[in-house]
Amino acid sequence: MTVESGAVAACSSNTTSRSSSPTGYMETTLSYSSIEDLQLLSWDNAPKYCVQLSIPGGTILLQAANSYLRDQWFHSLQWKKKIYKYRKVLNNPSRWDVVLKEIRALVDMALTSPLQDESIHQAPLHIISTLLAENSNLSAQDHENIIVAIAPLLENNHPPPDLCEFFCKHCRERPRSMVVIEVFTPVVQRILKHNMDFGKCPRLRLFTQEYILALNELNGGMEVVKKFIHSMHGPTGQCPHPRVLPNLVAVCLAAIYSCYEEFINSRDNSPSLKEIRNGCQQQNDRKPPMPLRLLRPEPPPLPPAPILPLSNTPSPPQSSPPAPTNPAIPSIPISSPTPSLPLSPPPSIVNSSEILVELERNNNTANAKRKGGPARGDSEPNLIDCLLVSPALNTLSIQLPAQADRVLGCFALILKMLSDYDDWRPALASLLQPIPFPKEALAHAKFTKELKYVIQRFAEDPRQEVHSCLLSVRSGKDGWFQLYSPGGVACDDDGELFASMVHILMGSCYKTKKFLLSLAENKLGPCMLLALRGNQTMVEILCLMLEYNIIENKDTQLQIISTLQSTQVGFRMYEQLCDRQRELKELQRKGGPTRLTLPSKSTDADLARLLSSGSFGNLENLSLAFTNVTSACAEQLIKLPSLKQLNLWSTQFGDAGLRLLSEHLACLQVLNLCETPVTDAGLLALSSMKSLCSLNMNSTKLTADTYEDLKAKLPNLKDVDVRYTEAW
Repeated sequence: MTVESGAVAACSSNTTSRSSSPTGYMETTLSYSSIEDLQLLSWDNAPKYCVQLSIPGGTILLQAANSYLRDQWFHSLQWKKKIYKYRKVLNNPSRWDVVLKEIRALVDMALTSPLQDESIHQAPLHIISTLLAENSNLSAQDHENIIVAIAPLLENNHPPPDLCEFFCKHCRERPRSMVVIEVFTPVVQRILKHNMDFGKCPRLRLFTQEYILALNELNGGMEVVKKFIHSMHGPTGQCPHPRVLPNLVAVCLAAIYSCYEEFINSRDNSPSLKEIRNGCQQQNDRKPPMPLRLLRPEPPPLPPAPILPLSNTPSPPQSSPPAPTNPAIPSIPISSPTPSLPLSPPPSIVNSSEILVELERNNNTANAKRKGGPARGDSEPNLIDCLLVSPALNTLSIQLPAQADRVLGCFALILKMLSDYDDWRPALASLLQPIPFPKEALAHAKFTKELKYVIQRFAEDPRQEVHSCLLSVRSGKDGWFQLYSPGGVACDDDGELFASMVHILMGSCYKTKKFLLSLAENKLGPCMLLALRGNQTMVEILCLMLEYNIIENKDTQLQIISTLQSTQVGFRMYEQLCDRQRELKELQRKGGPTRLTLPSKSTDADLARLLSSGSFGNLENLSLAFTNVTSACAEQLIKLPSLKQLNLWSTQFGDAGLRLLSEHLACLQVLNLCETPVTDAGLLALSSMKSLCSLNMNSTKLTADTYEDLKAKLPNLKDVDVRYTEAW
């Protein structure tokens, strides 16, 4: 019987074939197991493009429309028939030497098949994973023989979930096996290079995790892991595989999370963050708490910590002579004792045996009262508020099991390795910016100490996209900057890392009132203490706070001045500040021209020299067009109180300068940024300049979204030029 082209289709059961026009032998479905022989018709005068099936009781001819379709039918039916045979043999194993031989034949059949389909390689892997799942009593040697036999199939295919489970077991039980290095290494490399979502394939992630732990068990230990990470990055300065870093970070985060899973699960009946913040006042309404086991037995209560006034802080080393009194400095009445300012506010401690945390930051409470707002009321406290450990809690400790401790050390070290690659550091900083670790990990001193190296690498990187990730993703959330600053749960030094972070942030585009105001509200005590110890960055911070009038309280201003005068570097910078204030007063004195144009080729130094030569209190229109000024000249421009029109056409004025102008020149009405290197990052800051009525952004990197945002936030903006931009 002959069945015409298009009459054969695969049955959904994958064990039978059926015809779309059932007649004759094909009136019912045909089982693959009933096919005794399968061949192409090749004799003379044979029907064209036919496949002959021999079944009990007869023969079936399947006729295709062309030779390509005929060959496709032939190889598909042949493959299905063989797969059925191998599945039947391997489902009932008797002798394992025969089984191993059949597995090798199955692999060869899949590799030599001319069919191009994912199931051609995945079906044999599923058959073998089922075989292994149903025969768990195999010897280790049998395991290795099977893994070696299927290795060729894994070169271009991910292992299925059950097979991943088998590989994980082998890594745990025989980490020093040569199979781990010779067979698993290319499989894991392929997973890291090509996997797109571990959420859909969690066992691939677990297999990668167990493979790395097996490498760590070799004689070389972490040196072997380091070589593996380097092989994934490649020998060049740029990794050619963009998926490697996100996949490695996902494996590390999941492994670190698993180390604290026992503690995380114990949260189920423990106080919520809101209850912790409110002092667990509703304790009687809750079931008996399950201990979090985060602490050793509660230490005996300590007497209240006295508030340390600044006048009692240690004096500079005797080798440094006391700063002389300079009559040129404005007279400041500091003969009376300096008002007390607590450097480390005494914390509020929950008197509970299960967890001891600081309930509220005194600084934040004071700021809320000063601003007339509620102290966050019923809102959920942020992460760092619940983790800030009081000075009395020196016994805070999380005791991990030995295996979890090894896992933590391994994957924390991998994060440190990843941070050493310059091309990976921006993406790594971005992935870690929303703090992805559980609060139990952040309360663990060993983990935060290991992670400190990564944060230091971020703080040392001059690229803005790296060190800006030290800050929180959005306002109201704490980031690494808060976590590793004095008072943060991860701070284990005297503020060296904090000073390094402040230095790099202030050195880029963060020399703004907003950043200084945040430091003044939350970290003024640590800043003053480090300045008292001669840290130049903190001395500069205190001077800027005075220069920008960040501190309104007179007593606090006097205390800052006393702190600056207590060291040589502070005394020198404070003296320079006073000189700048006198120059500023002279510059802003009424008088001078109302319009000023600098010659072309003028530089930042030329502008500073010009503005220091007299009074410019009446200057309303300044043109710097076609000069060589940069964002650095913004330091001079913000000193002009009457400036209303500013022309920066064809200069190198950039985003950092725009941010500074937006905070200090609120009365600016006309701004020309034509052909400047400004981008959306700086242009968005102009949304706070409500007086702007004319803005030229011709030939800049303005985008349409930023343009729409500026139009919505600048109600007085009437004249806008966006030609030759994306928004045009």
